[in-house]
Amino acid sequence: MPEPSAGGRFGQHGGRFVPESLIAACEEVEAAFRDAWADPRFHQRLDRFRTAYAGRPTALTPAWNLSAELGITLLLKREDLAHTGSHKINNVLGQALLAQRMGRTRLLAETGAGQHGVATATAAALFGMRATVFMGERDIERQELNVFRMKALGAEVVPVGTGSRTLKDACNEAMRHWVGAVADSYYCVGSVIGPHPYPWMVREFQRVIGDEARAQCAVELNTSVPDYVVACVGGGSNAAGTFAGFVDTGARLVGVEAAGGAAMTSGELGVVHGYRSRVLQDEYGQIAEAHSISAGLDYPGVGPEHAHLGETGRARYVQVGDDEVLAALYRLARTEGILCALESAHALAWVFRAVEEGDLPRGSRVLVTLSGRGDKDMPTLMERDR
Repeated sequence: MPEPSAGGRFGQHGGRFVPESLIAACEEVEAAFRDAWADPRFHQRLDRFRTAYAGRPTALTPAWNLSAELGITLLLKREDLAHTGSHKINNVLGQALLAQRMGRTRLLAETGAGQHGVATATAAALFGMRATVFMGERDIERQELNVFRMKALGAEVVPVGTGSRTLKDACNEAMRHWVGAVADSYYCVGSVIGPHPYPWMVREFQRVIGDEARAQCAVELNTSVPDYVVACVGGGSNAAGTFAGFVDTGARLVGVEAAGGAAMTSGELGVVHGYRSRVLQDEYGQIAEAHSISAGLDYPGVGPEHAHLGETGRARYVQVGDDEVLAALYRLARTEGILCALESAHALAWVFRAVEEGDLPRGSRVLVTLSGRGDKDMPTLMERDR
């Protein structure tokens, strides 16, 4: 997965569609990232925090019982075991170190499921920075535990009551706030979305997932290449990081979207949150609302590099419904003793369905990234079970 073009494009996707007042801020972030990414000392410091603080490398766990049931070799890349409970810490540690290098003292962030907000609050506490996290009111209601975690870590959580009151609207408010706060604040984008350089930069911070998984597969499978590499996709950072380790191989890359937020399979070309990609739109070209049981996938767009991978045929994008997701979460929990996040359960739901329908041949070697753990989703599951 190479760098984007000079204008931040992956094919026709990406770019920088922001107010004039943010052009200079984006250019400053790009210049700082290029400088840091070429500096061995930055990598050494980031690697030190990844290992001693975030708990990397995360495990590659064979799903022994499910593999026997399904007739495949199923391997789980366990980002749920990383500090704060998801892959988000990989990106936030990198961006927080970059913000510190730029002399910024406050991190701004948007969050849906709350995992990026928790990771941002965590990094801010670690590096002695302030954190302001924007979160839709609907997501605050269904992710109460993560809201409390952010506040316990010292972050300010700003409720967003406009629009659908979910991740899309939190992104809008975070970008609006950044316009007036560029002097002391750094916008820590949570996924492979936003204006250039964020989609590329976040992918590079997350590629540690795919690089580790490829080396681990070389041991577990006696080869570095599984037949299928599967991850859930909202904005798509865990998938982009996973795919980065296998895009140059013969592995089939599969991104799994929520049926109610399937921008890759149901969207049209458009602009949202400063970038051009596939976006859910109504008949008048206005951004349509996404719907998912998982707050992290409740987003109307998809990262521009995913749009490019889908357009070129290098990756395949599919969708699953809420009922399939719930069934997959419980099946993993009761078969392997692992409670994953609702977001991660989307990837498993497709694997289960694909085996049943013959779309995934018996004997296949399948890698699934578990992007996060399911603690945050227990209130949702309890409500559904009442």
